[in-house]
Formats: sequence, structure tokens, C-alpha cells
Amino acid sequence: MALQPAAGVRDLNPREVERQRRLCELLAEVYRLWGYQEVAPPTIERLDTLQADGAIPSRALVRLAADEPLGLRPECTASIARAAGTRLAEKPRPLRLWACGSTYRSVISENASLRITEDLQSGVELLGVASAAADTELIHLLLAAVASLGLEVKHQPTLLLGHQGLLSGVLQPIDPEHRPGVRRALTDLDPLALAGIQLPEPQRLALQALLALRGTPQDVLAALRRQLGCIELLDSLQSILEGVAPLASRQGVRLQLDPTFQPHFDLYDGLVFKLVCQGPHAPVEIASGGRYDALVGRFSRDPTRAAGTGFAFSIETIADLLGPGSPRLATTAPWLVAAAGADGLLRALGRMAELHASGEPAELCPWPCQDETELEAIAERRGCRGAVWLPEGGVAG
Repeated sequence: MALQPAAGVRDLNPREVERQRRLCELLAEVYRLWGYQEVAPPTIERLDTLQADGAIPSRALVRLAADEPLGLRPECTASIARAAGTRLAEKPRPLRLWACGSTYRSVISENASLRITEDLQSGVELLGVASAAADTELIHLLLAAVASLGLEVKHQPTLLLGHQGLLSGVLQPIDPEHRPGVRRALTDLDPLALAGIQLPEPQRLALQALLALRGTPQDVLAALRRQLGCIELLDSLQSILEGVAPLASRQGVRLQLDPTFQPHFDLYDGLVFKLVCQGPHAPVEIASGGRYDALVGRFSRDPTRAAGTGFAFSIETIADLLGPGSPRLATTAPWLVAAAGADGLLRALGRMAELHASGEPAELCPWPCQDETELEAIAERRGCRGAVWLPEGGVAG
């Protein structure tokens, strides 16, 4: 019998579970303040929904053995977009929804073996608003949620932003035959692949410069205006970035604009972003999202409602980043309660009821204790807050 969990997943001890639950609660408090309502998308979905019209590759899906093509969700956005276009179709827009739950993905490892990964995510979806106001709201909400986590200066949080329209604008002058290869070279940051494509020299030089074009939004936008001209998309991006820059600065979050940035899945067709922090050994991605109007349109009968944007946090990644010493994730340990005498069990349970009524966690010591000193030693070994000893006929300690 196997004694280890499957590759890609891990056992969580009680304190790890509590830290992750606390993170979910912190984020949920922010979502509710912003008017978002909780939904619970199914873990199991039809494969055509999960693939999101080809946006999510089939190889990433965990398939189930069933009479119809089913799989486990690799993310929650497609399921919520489906529900928004069906069961929630008559609800007034905008729809502000949030969800928390596990996601599952199929991954090919370096040695070509197939494994399943499980990740707990918490995120929001804002549906029915096509304007940049929704993008601005979403990034403000993301920053408000980040503030609740208690990130430190050492984490160096950076919000990396891009836009699908930027890449499309850059690729427009390229010969259609070469566009797929150029796109891959740019999004993979691969100058060698770019050099291997037969392009006119001016185009090659411009694309090589684009590979290195990432940094402060103001500088990148200026460079893009020189390359693409004064297009409406750049004005819209500038407006969004100017709207969120003061808040990001106050919270110590650096903004970085990257016209070649593309998320892991091809769900998005507008603004895209991810939040990266410095971990103990390397940078880690703790949140990502963007606009996905086409996905909403796939499930919507009303084209005027075909708009959506959202993000998701990786709870396990954040818990590992903050570590067990984070004050935001601290939980109150229980008291350990015991009583002496023949009626000790009932008296201990009665005292626990009093503690519970006052909001104090308490647990029962189920075996006999000789005295308070012994109970205190047991409480210390169990990591309890302290001992509550009820001597026979005496006053509680």
C-alpha cells in the first residue's frame, strides 16, 4: 500500500488547513465589502465547457471516466461564465460574483510523466461591463484584497500588466505566414526563435526592441506610442494605469507594463495581469486574471452582455509565501479543560460550554489528570493556549 500522496498533491496538517482557511476568509471579507456575492461552481463539468472554446488545451484537463465527456475544472472562470449565461441570465448586470474552491490540472513533468496538480483558489468575476471602468474596478479590488494579506516589503509585490490588443497591434504589419511564429517568440521571450524568422530588417529590429520593452507604465506607453502611434487602446490603458497607480504606490505594489505578457491559458482577449512576489528562493505568482469577453459571449444569448473580467488567488502559494509566523494567519489556540472527581467529565464539559459561549475555543482532556501541573504539561505538548483545571469541590484554575 502506498504511504505517500500522489505526485502533485500533498497532505495538509491541521495548522496548514487553518492558515489556508484564514486566507480565504480574509479575501472573502474584502469581496463582500465590494458587493460581490458568493457562488459555488461545480467541480465536475462537461469538457466543452472546461476547454472554453479551445482557450484551455485538452492536455491540461483531468478527464473522468463517465458516459459523457466530463472533467475536473482547471479554473473556475468558464463555469461561472456558463452559469451567468444560463441560470443567472435574467439577473441585472453587472454581476459581481466570487468563488473559492480546488482546481485540478494535468501536467507533463520534465521526465515526460503525467501527473495531476491540485490548487485551492479564491477569486472574483465581474460580468456585464465592457468598459474600462470594470478593469479599473477589478484592479482596485485586487489591490484591496492584497492589502488584507499583510505582505511585507521583502515580498516585493509586482503587478505585471499586458493587453492582448497590444500584441495584436504589434503583429498587424507582420506577414500572416510569420505571425504565429513571431507571436510565440515574443510571448516566450525567445530572441533566437525571432532571429530565425525571415523578416524585413526594420521589422526585426522593432520586434527585438519589443522583447526588452517592459518596465514602468509611463516609459513603456511612450515607447509604444512611437511604434504604434496614438491609438485608442494606449489611451485606455493609460487611463486605467493612472487610476490605479496611486493606490498601488501606497500599498508598495510596483506596476510593470509588458506588451508581450501572455497568461498561461488563452482565456483572455483584453487586459491581462498577474501579481508576482519574491519568495524565499524565487519569484512566485500569487494571483492572475484579465478580461474574457469572448468567453462570456460563448454562453450568452445577448451580445450586449458579453463582457467579463476577473482574477484568482492561489491560496496555497500565498500561505507558503507568508509562512506560519504571519500575524494575519494567526489563530487562537484552544484551552485544554479537565476536572477532578467522579463528576469531572460533566463539569469539564460544562466549563467548556461557558468558554464556547464567550467565543473562547476549548477542547476536552479525555483522560484523568492527577493535578493542574500534569494538565499544563499536556496542554503545552498539544500546543494549547493553556490549561483550565477544575479541582474536586474547588475553584477552576
